[in-house]
Amino acid sequence: MDSLYLIGGPRTQALEPAIVGNKAANLSRMAAMGLPVPPAFVVPTSLCAGINKDEPAARAALDRALDDGVRFLEEQTGRRFGDRRRPLLVSVRSGAPASMPGMLDTVLDVGCTSEAVHGLIRTSGNPRFAWDCRRRFLEGYCETVLGLDPRPLESTLAAVIAEEGAAGDAALDGEALERFAAECLGHAAKSGADVPDDAHAQLRAAACAVYRSWESDKARAYRRLTGVAETDGTAVTVQAMVFGNRGRECGAGVAFSRDPSTGAKTPVIDVMFEAQGEDVVSGRRTPDTGETLAARLPTVSTELLAALATLESAFRDVQDVEFTIENRRLWLLQTRAAKRTPRAALRIAVDDVRAGLITPAEAVARLRDIEGARLVVTRFGTAAEPIGAGVPAAPGVAAGRTAFDSATAQELAAKGDPVILARPDTSTADVAGFAAAAGIVTTTGGRTAHAALVARQMGKPCVVACQALAIDEAARRARVGGVSIAEGDWLSIDGDAGAVFAGRLPIVDTRPEEDLAAWMQWKEQAADAAI
Repeated sequence: MDSLYLIGGPRTQALEPAIVGNKAANLSRMAAMGLPVPPAFVVPTSLCAGINKDEPAARAALDRALDDGVRFLEEQTGRRFGDRRRPLLVSVRSGAPASMPGMLDTVLDVGCTSEAVHGLIRTSGNPRFAWDCRRRFLEGYCETVLGLDPRPLESTLAAVIAEEGAAGDAALDGEALERFAAECLGHAAKSGADVPDDAHAQLRAAACAVYRSWESDKARAYRRLTGVAETDGTAVTVQAMVFGNRGRECGAGVAFSRDPSTGAKTPVIDVMFEAQGEDVVSGRRTPDTGETLAARLPTVSTELLAALATLESAFRDVQDVEFTIENRRLWLLQTRAAKRTPRAALRIAVDDVRAGLITPAEAVARLRDIEGARLVVTRFGTAAEPIGAGVPAAPGVAAGRTAFDSATAQELAAKGDPVILARPDTSTADVAGFAAAAGIVTTTGGRTAHAALVARQMGKPCVVACQALAIDEAARRARVGGVSIAEGDWLSIDGDAGAVFAGRLPIVDTRPEEDLAAWMQWKEQAADAAI
């Protein structure tokens, strides 16, 4: 069974990140702690290279692991994979030894065959929910497994929304979603591709696609830019689906046990109701906040805050947690050490030492990654009237020439000027543009989207959900409020206030002297101890 590792029930094993990835290793710890984790199984990193080389032995090992793993999930859930009466649906997720948020692929709702849709209707009594799962699976399969351009389907969905007079896809009824699902199948067929209607064939294809994502352009760029090691690859975690899109008392979200931008001891929670997790982390939609969750589902909010405190204490570091709410029941899908700004990293380390959570020597080791980073607090040196407002996603201020795509951001930066990357949403495909830019501003998205996490890790000020920002990529222009911005024009953003300004504002730096002094003292003590 060296190609299969189980999470859930008494058979939960202690797992090593090098073998199953950081995500699955942490899932196993959460399950062992008694936290609410859906059952899962993991196919290890050791098969990644063989699958990508299409080696018969690796393919055979993968098939055996998937078949055995599905039987385990069926035992745990009492449902059957792809069944017409009580269907089991699964998520197929990546998991590298080091966290790579949003850089590797995921396919949700796998097993949602034409037969399984009827099973979901039977068990839930909710045709809209069932067809929403079906269209989500088809969209994800077309983009991730078949590698098709998602824009034609996005345009088709927009047309269906307009035809129905709906406020968005969340407002579409089951009949409209059923029609859109048929459009997804037609899109695949026109491209000469096939979406299998067999649950096990779907699972095999999805697992192979997740393994292949290790070699994607954005994953390679992220490893190069952040120094993540070229290990054996990613693992594949297959987990029983829980459904945040099942009704009004359901949702999905991301929560940080502390503010990853400033290091403040305040949880940061983003949530979307009647949604699945990809809606939150993709950056394509703007989520609600923890305050909204507390008002709407107070018991779930209390449980989530308690879980955040438990996880931070157990892992002895600030945690980034993905969760789903199904019919008022909280499920935890992932926890990992939160990506944070250098400024927040210093603040958190100082607080943790003072609280006795870590030693000064551990703090020095944790802060090694921010050696040489700009550990400054930036602000604008003059007052100005903002032309747009959004959600602050990463702190600090920046001014630069406006670029509307990653390639242009890199070109302008190479000429020596700072750059502000302005995008409709925060996509992890823009990681190279993030690295080149001095700051990022987007029309939609949330603080917990994967791309916002990357911006914070890189120490780039970021403002998301600036609804006043309207970008015309074809014309290479934008409007922010009533101001027209051409590519190359100067723009300024404040990632603390969530504000956007026309022109180039002067920047003033200040240093967190007290925290820096503590860090320097710990380093000296560590050096003396080593003598």
